[in-house]
Parts: sequence; structure tokens; C-alpha cells
Amino acid sequence: MIIKTLVENTALSKDFGSEHGLSLYIETNSRKILFDVGAGELFLENAKKLNVDISDVDYLIISHGHYDHGGGLKAFLRENTKAEVFLHRLAFEKYYALRSNDELEYIGLDEELKQNRRIVLTSDCFFINKGIQVFSNITQKEPLPISNNGLLMEHNGQIVQDTFVHEQNLIIEEDGKTLLVTGCAHNGIVNIIEHFHDLKGRMPNYVVGGFHLSSRSSGNNVNPEMIDKISKYLINTNAKFCTCHCTGIEPYNRLKAAMGDSIDYLSAGSEITI
Repeated sequence: MIIKTLVENTALSKDFGSEHGLSLYIETNSRKILFDVGAGELFLENAKKLNVDISDVDYLIISHGHYDHGGGLKAFLRENTKAEVFLHRLAFEKYYALRSNDELEYIGLDEELKQNRRIVLTSDCFFINKGIQVFSNITQKEPLPISNNGLLMEHNGQIVQDTFVHEQNLIIEEDGKTLLVTGCAHNGIVNIIEHFHDLKGRMPNYVVGGFHLSSRSSGNNVNPEMIDKISKYLINTNAKFCTCHCTGIEPYNRLKAAMGDSIDYLSAGSEITI
């Protein structure tokens, strides 16, 4: 499998644009997959520089209903006329962030796009094709990241704390290797991996994506003791981790100090083969 980072908070070089968002291009033996589309049209610009033809993508998976992962959906539907688009059935609900100035900002997706005929709404375990599936309904064995604080949703006319039921994760199995892809891991990276283990009876070989150890809304990171606890858990899975986006640079540096070669960082423009 080849994974190219089209959008991320940082860039590998000045040749690539960056933004607060995520978009990963994944090429398997038989399928071309896009996981998230960032906040706007930047994924298209960086895709060209990485020799990725967006019109040739077979599947788009959007991890959850926040603009920094699905804001580029309209542009994708314009550039690609064939791919099915998989989102959780609650991804088009209303989601908000409480900013540092106490203002409430809408951070959801464009609801008008829900009616597009290529949208496929998912829930729980949803099989896309052989060796490709998404899953949600994460069991909360460990507390959710405190970096979720300030992320809200509308429920029965009230603004309440987001439950992140709308978040889904991707599994790709190929050539005896299993890849787990997370968007933001709002449900907790440990909880997500544990849920994967419950589904598959084993740990993944590779885990790629954001771990949400840092909050854009509050500017706060998960406390160092919790990061250390997470790093010990991750090491014990024996998986290889490539993280990015909402993990945050400082939390990543602490994970890296503890995990060494078991973890790396993906910036826009990076390409890895697994």
C-alpha cells in the first residue's frame, strides 16, 4: 500500500500547502481510496504535486462531520464523477466549536451535499469491498480525550457536548497486512484500537491518522501523564504508527521520545509504503 498525505497542519516543504485539516490518499493493489478531504480545495492542489489523479479515486471515506475533514467534499464531487462517498449517518448533523473568545462557531459539513446520489450513509461495521471496511460505535473503555472539550453538537434543539457517535475509522487488509486509519480519534485512540481488537481478534500492523491529543479550540494538550500512558499502550500493540493533524506537535514529540522508531509524523507532501 502507498499512502500520500495530501492535507495536514504542516508541510514537508514549501512546495506543499498546509492547513488545519487532513486528507490521505491510499492506493492498494486494486483500489484508490481517499480518506478525508481537508477543509477546502487544498487537497486538489497537493494531489497534483504528488501525481495523484483525484478523478480516478474509487472510494472517499469521510471520518466524521467536521469541516476540517469534509470541507473539501463539494470540490471532490466536482472533480470526481464516479467514487462512492462513505459517511456515518450522523455526519451531516450540526456540530460546533466553542472558541477561546467564547463564540460558538459552526464546524459541520455542508448539509446540501447529503442529497448527492453518491453519498452512502454508514453505521456500526460497514463493508465497502473485500478487505475494506469502516467501523464506529466505539466502546468507551478509557475516558475520552479532554481535548474534546469545547466541541459541541445540536441535539433536540439544545447545544450539548459532542458524543462523537458520527466518527468512523477505516480498516484495509491486504497481503497479510492490516492498516487502521483514524481521522481525529475523538473516541480515544486506545478505545479505537481496543474496538479493532474486539472486531478482528488481533492488533493492527499499522495505524495512521490523528490521535486528538491537542485542541485547536482551547489550545490545550492532553496532560503529559496521559500521553505517557497512551505511549505505553501503543508500544505494547507492536504496531507501526504514523500520526498527524490533531495529535499536536508537542504531544507527538513526547510520544516519539517514548516510542522511538515505532512512531513517525506525516506532513503534507509525505509518502510512505507499507
